[in-house]
Amino acid sequence: MNNQPRGRKAYHHGNLKQALVEATLSLIQEKGPTGFTLAEAARQAGVSPAAPYRHFKGREDLIAEVARQGYILFAEQLETAYNRGKPTPLTAFEAVGRAYLDFARTRPGYYIAMFESGVSTVGNPDLNMVENRAMAVLTQAAENLFEHLPKSQRPPATMVSHHIWAMSHGVVELFARGEPGGRAPFSPEELLESGIGIYLRGLGVIPE
Repeated sequence: MNNQPRGRKAYHHGNLKQALVEATLSLIQEKGPTGFTLAEAARQAGVSPAAPYRHFKGREDLIAEVARQGYILFAEQLETAYNRGKPTPLTAFEAVGRAYLDFARTRPGYYIAMFESGVSTVGNPDLNMVENRAMAVLTQAAENLFEHLPKSQRPPATMVSHHIWAMSHGVVELFARGEPGGRAPFSPEELLESGIGIYLRGLGVIPE
C-alpha cells in the first residue's frame, strides 16, 4: 500500500508549486490562514522544508498565490452565473449574488485566503488584476440594470457593485458558515436576494 502524500507525487512530476498550493488550501481550512507554518505546508505536500523557497519567499507569499488562483476561479464562476446578462438584467444580477455564496461555501480555502488572510492586492499587480476581473462582473451587471433609467438618475455602477459585494460578504460571514440556518430562519440565498431587492428598490432601479 502506498502511503506517500499526493503532494510528493505532484512534486516528482514538476508540480511543486501547485502541490504546495493544494496543501495550503487544506491547512487553511483546518487551522486558518495564520495557524500553520511554511514547513507544515511542505510536510503536507510531501517535500522538504526547504523546497517551498524555490517558489515562495514565505507563508504570506504562498497564501497570496492561493488567493490569486482563487480570484481566477471566483471570476470565472461569477462570469458563468452572469451569462452576459441573460435572461434578464435582474435575474443575471441575482445569479451573480448566488454564485458569490456558492463559491464561499464550496471553496472555503480559497475564500479565506482571498478575504480573511490579510493578503492585500495593493502592491501586487497579479493579485490586483484578478480581483478587478471579479469586481468587473458585478459592475457590468449593475450597469445593465440601469440602462432603462435616464442617465441623470443612474447611480454609480461601481458604488453599487461594491455595496453588493459588501452585502454578499456579510451574508457569508454571518449566515453561510457552519450549519445552514443556524443563525437565521432563512437561507443565505433568501437573505441576500431580499437584501438586494430592498437595496435596488431604494435606488429606484426596480419598481416598488
